[in-house]
Amino acid sequence: MATVKVYNQNGEATGSLKLNDKVFGVEYNEPLIHEVIVAQLANARQGTKSALTRSEVRGHAKKPWRQKHTGRARHGSTKGPQWRGGGIVFAPKPRDFSKKVNKEAKRVAFRSAISAKLKDKNLVVVDELTVEPKTKAMVKVMDALKLDKTALFVTNGQNENVIRATGNIPNADVVTSDLLNVYDVVVCDKLVLTKDAVKSIEEAYKE
Repeated sequence: MATVKVYNQNGEATGSLKLNDKVFGVEYNEPLIHEVIVAQLANARQGTKSALTRSEVRGHAKKPWRQKHTGRARHGSTKGPQWRGGGIVFAPKPRDFSKKVNKEAKRVAFRSAISAKLKDKNLVVVDELTVEPKTKAMVKVMDALKLDKTALFVTNGQNENVIRATGNIPNADVVTSDLLNVYDVVVCDKLVLTKDAVKSIEEAYKE
């Protein structure tokens, strides 16, 4: 079983923690991770954009002027796309962008992604996060843990103080362990887990 150091909010090592290899020791599977992330982002799209084609705009199909001998360009209708207020060529219509991914594939991709974070030494475990709901308090914690890039803090359950403290920090975010997904793991530079969050993740993904 892999072992990681556990730090406190001052950046001091306070002990170590053994991680379950079934969750944090899985082989890296880039194609599967890519498939799951593409599906996740596609499923987040609303697909509600819409515009009118030439058959749907207000107006009529009457020829605006005769075909020849006017000196003007020939037109068959004022509903064409070349007219102001005319229809849109290949107008976008509401559509469903969702993609289906097997539930077990999502679980394997998650294990693979979080294992890669550990292997690349981009996973940090802290004993707990107890800060005042102030930005400077969280900045102090990030400086102590040397988190100079994008960091995602994972807590076991809602922690209002941590959420408030990170609200104005552009390179930091917070998520609960039950809502952590493959995209969240991959997109951040550093993944910061509390000990309780580690236990929660292991319980959810060990089988």
